[in-house]
Amino acid sequence: MKSRADRHFGVMQRRGACGLTLRSVDNRGMQTRFILIETSHAGNVGAAARALKVMGFDDLVLVKPRWPNVLRKEETIQRASGANDVLAKARVVETLEEALDGVTHLCATAMTPRDFGPPTRSPREHFAELTQAGAPAQSVAFLFGSERFGMKNEDVYRCHVALSIPTNPQFGSLNLGSAIQVIAYDWRVALGGFPVQDAVPPADKADAQQVAGMLTHWEQALTDIGFLDPAAPKKLMPRLNQLFNRADLSPEEIHILRGVAKAMIQNASAKR
Repeated sequence: MKSRADRHFGVMQRRGACGLTLRSVDNRGMQTRFILIETSHAGNVGAAARALKVMGFDDLVLVKPRWPNVLRKEETIQRASGANDVLAKARVVETLEEALDGVTHLCATAMTPRDFGPPTRSPREHFAELTQAGAPAQSVAFLFGSERFGMKNEDVYRCHVALSIPTNPQFGSLNLGSAIQVIAYDWRVALGGFPVQDAVPPADKADAQQVAGMLTHWEQALTDIGFLDPAAPKKLMPRLNQLFNRADLSPEEIHILRGVAKAMIQNASAKR
């Protein structure tokens, strides 16, 4: 019986003539793949899957990981924290060449400066260039090296750019999962990002009749406590009307304000 890696390799071979269909396509036609090379910790694979899913990506390829069955290990699944669909789509291959099938733009992630190789740039700087108006659609791959050794020179040399996340010069060490999350976030923002979602749905607004009823209630309460002189009201109530209009009150807030007015009237009546 063929292993999971063998089955995926077979699929890649069958699609090789026309190029592997990349996942995580955004509305500009960009395609995104995250490639982890010789990953040694199962938990980092799970963390990578979670990082990808929250940013809307799902194309994850593992090149010769320490554990051939890493996608099924309990630690991987636990650290994925619900991103099981990304793990299910992930592929395990033996060589970087297989992982790069169909990719047109390679981004190394290397913190250590090298005296030879592609230019080193910050993610945001490079992503702005990749996504600027008129730039061609690309199949972009982000390469991450082993937790123990980072990326090999020969793997960096084949890339178009070496991305370096700006960090504290005295302490620039990033966990693999954290580095993937930063890159995935910056790339998603460059592609257009997701709208911020309110933690709670917007409340309904009170209608003009509800506001008018509340103001009548408050007019009586302010009169009873001696704050409003009916003989010389000036512009107090119209000003309060404008104040409450700007507040965009909800029906629940109208109810609270009428409760306050009721308490004011009761207290004023008790003192007479």
